[in-house]
Amino acid sequence: MSKHTQDTVSFQMSSEETSETRRILVEVFRALEEKGYNPINQIVGYLISADPAYITSHNNARNLIRKLERDDILEELVSAYLAEVK
Repeated sequence: MSKHTQDTVSFQMSSEETSETRRILVEVFRALEEKGYNPINQIVGYLISADPAYITSHNNARNLIRKLERDDILEELVSAYLAEVK
C-alpha cells in the first residue's frame, strides 16, 4: 500500500538521456511525416495510450520510441516548450 505525501518529489534526467530522447523523437517525427501522418497527433496518441501502433514502423521508428520511457518523452517536450517561453 502506498502512502500519498504532500511533499514535492524531484525528478531529473541526465543530459545524456535528454539528447538521446531528443534524437529519437526527431527520427520518429521524420518517419511519421514521410509516411504522411500528422506527427503531433500520432505522438500524442502514443503518449496517452502507450500503444506503439500510433507510431509507424517506417525507418524503425516504432522500435526506437519503445526504447524511451513516456515520462522521459514528456519531460523533453515540456522542457523544449518552456525554453521557448523564457
